[in-house]
Amino acid sequence: MKNTIGTEKKSKLSLVIKIAGGCAAAGILAFGILVLGRANGFSKNQEPINLNQNETTLLTDFIKTNYPQEDDILKPLPYKFNFPNLEIGAESAILINMDNGNIIYEKNADQVIPPASMTKLFAMYVVEEQVKKGLLSYDQIIPLPKESWACNMPPHSSLMFLGKDQVVTLEELLLGLCICSGNDAAYALAYTVCGNMEDFVALMNEEAKKLGLVNTSFVESSGYSELNSTTAREMATFCRYYLTNHPESLKRFHSVPSFTYPKQKNMAPGDFLQAQDFTKGFPEKITMSITQKNTNPLLGKMEGCDGLKTGYIDESGYNLSLTAQRNGTRFLSVTMKGPGNSTWEGQQGRIKDGTALMDYAFYSFATYKSEKIKPYKVKTFASENYAINLVPAFFEDSICMPYITGSSMKENLEAVKVDVVIPEYIFGNIQCGTEYGKIVISLDNYLIKEIPLIADRTSPEKNIFVKFADKILTWWE
Repeated sequence: MKNTIGTEKKSKLSLVIKIAGGCAAAGILAFGILVLGRANGFSKNQEPINLNQNETTLLTDFIKTNYPQEDDILKPLPYKFNFPNLEIGAESAILINMDNGNIIYEKNADQVIPPASMTKLFAMYVVEEQVKKGLLSYDQIIPLPKESWACNMPPHSSLMFLGKDQVVTLEELLLGLCICSGNDAAYALAYTVCGNMEDFVALMNEEAKKLGLVNTSFVESSGYSELNSTTAREMATFCRYYLTNHPESLKRFHSVPSFTYPKQKNMAPGDFLQAQDFTKGFPEKITMSITQKNTNPLLGKMEGCDGLKTGYIDESGYNLSLTAQRNGTRFLSVTMKGPGNSTWEGQQGRIKDGTALMDYAFYSFATYKSEKIKPYKVKTFASENYAINLVPAFFEDSICMPYITGSSMKENLEAVKVDVVIPEYIFGNIQCGTEYGKIVISLDNYLIKEIPLIADRTSPEKNIFVKFADKILTWWE
């Protein structure tokens, strides 16, 4: 009997051992299949799945929250730099690299000063936005309310010489606004968009508020009033915003050297061009054709200059927003309260200051663009995704590079080094915005800028079996 029981126990133990062995074999087989499956997934060199709308929003919000200064329209240089002691006659000035908004010179840039006719740049922007939205078109004929006729403008106004019954297009009004600095054009555009000056100015002030320009406000759109206000810094902020959104305006309007108006095509039926005597004021009907040069004194004289706008009233002095481009680099300067006891003296001051600023800018800096400032794919193990992108935390593709080495700016730029530091892979849980690498930009052993490379998405950690399987696979990386 005892032998029978012993035999049964041995038989059961043997069965248990067989079952355990079978389970172990099955487990090993299953694990082997898991490893092979994961290996097969990685072998396909899978690209990161495109971010969905929610993931894109999370990434954008993370960058805005954690790198807010990089989203500013204007910002300091990313490296230490002392502004030179330039001889600038204007009381207030600022100079920026247009490609990235870096400030490379400033002088009393926060002094509040009336913008004078630089005000018209805000009016230009409002109208350009209307065209962009399809609410207006450049070739449409614009009715001229009597408030816009030259005869109804304040004394000593700059004019394009609008008059009763003229036939004028929106594009001609914009040309008259920026080339001749026509106050009459400013009124015509305000009434075209809103039917009155007050509502149009509200749109201008809304744009200033949207950009956070706390010292910029307007009471009318021509710049004639001393109650309009801004600073050199805020005007430069707006100019960069304006030209970024409407770059075509430089060629179409601001760089045009002269403007003749009215022409015969602008005359009402039955009216003809003829000389007029303006010594006793302007009549309701303007029939004399007048050619005026662009008020920007550096247009056609400074290499690469293609804009932007002058301004003068007694309270503001001689103002100038100026931009020029050479060899792929664009700079913009704003000078306010420039000296001068006459228009000629004021123009000479604008030329002197504008030339000094732009010569310094183009000699000392250049925009550097690198194809390495981009997202980088990185393989992930034990994570929901097979791969993710590490994206630059700063969404910019250019650096304001100083001239510190070589015999020319070309040699200087050729000496720039861009090193990309990223891991071979990332293991486990990944959180959107976590920094895993960086782009290091240097010149002649001088650190110019580091751009963090951050995870573009959250990718949760996989279970313990996948973690173990992927750990084995990392041994072959």
